[in-house]
Formats: sequence, structure tokens, C-alpha cells
Amino acid sequence: MNVSPTYRSRLQVATLLVLATLLTACGINNIPTLDEQAKAAWGQVQNQYQRRADLIPNLVETVKGYAKHEEATLTAVIEARAKATSIQVDASTLDNPEKLKQYQQAQDQLSGALSRLMVVSERYPDLKANQNFLALQSQLEGTENRIAVARRDFILAVQKYNTEIRTFPGRLWHSVLYSNLPIRETFEATPGSEKAPEVKF
Repeated sequence: MNVSPTYRSRLQVATLLVLATLLTACGINNIPTLDEQAKAAWGQVQNQYQRRADLIPNLVETVKGYAKHEEATLTAVIEARAKATSIQVDASTLDNPEKLKQYQQAQDQLSGALSRLMVVSERYPDLKANQNFLALQSQLEGTENRIAVARRDFILAVQKYNTEIRTFPGRLWHSVLYSNLPIRETFEATPGSEKAPEVKF
């Protein structure tokens, strides 16, 4: 049976359209979409940690003016900030569980140093009444809340991504097309985090 070139061309186009529709509907794009969402959520975590790091020098200088005898606490905060900001991270960190763990530990150490600084500030009524200190304290509290939200959003994004590549049909697409994208690690609870720190903001 002779088929005209025009008919054959239309048949090929129609076949491609049907295949494209089927592939789109079956979730072939879910994995890269969820991967990008996890990376975007990670970017927000980094933004909030950077915001906190940017507040610390002013906070330390303000406290230093009132709490000269707290040199060790101030030094601990400065050193923890330096360590936390020295760990270079980007989207590729998501594929490196060890680097992600180092980053998390450095940020947790900074959180602990800041908590101790806030406890120390309770001993200095003049410091607690200082408007600059109160403004920085409020900004720090807001930033800690933003960090918590960004971390939660990141954990949820990674959970969706990991679920997609472990379940059907995502598992099939992952093995065929996206095997270079690994299962992602997320933040782990810090030892002792089940007990809320007693810090007054």
C-alpha cells in the first residue's frame, strides 16, 4: 500500500504529539521540577543563615560596650560566626551529605554561642534597655524564626523529591533518565534539640 509523503508526515507529527502528551502526563518532568524546588528551598536556608551572620557583628559590638567582662562569650560568638561563614556551600552541597553535615554543625555551634550571649545579656540591665540592642535582639529573633521556616520548607522539598524517585513511576524515570540525581540528605535534629533552650529574646 502506497502512503503519500504528506500523510506519513502528518502521521509522524500526530504520533509525536500523542507521545509528548503521554510523557508529560506520566510525570517525566516531576523529578527535575522537585530537584529545582529542593535547590530553591536550600537557597532560602542559606539566605536566612547569611542574614543572621550579618547581624552578629553589630550585636557583638553593642554587647561589648556594656559587658566588657564577657570576653570569652563574645569571642566564642565571633569564632562560631567565622567558622559558620567559612564553610562554602551551594546547590551541589545537596549532593554531598558530609559537607551538608559540616555546614549544619557549624550553624548549630553558632546558634549555641548566640544563646549563651543572650543569657549573659540578662545580667546587664543597661544593655537590656539599650535601643540598639533591643532592635538587634528583635531582628535576631525574627531571623531565627525565618531559619526555622526555611529549614522546614527545605525538609519538605527534599522529602517530596526523595519520595518521587523512590516510588512508581518516578523510580522508573529516575533509573532511565535521571540516575545522576541522588537521593538527598536533609537536616538532622541536633542532639539535645528535643529540649527547648531557655533563652529570653
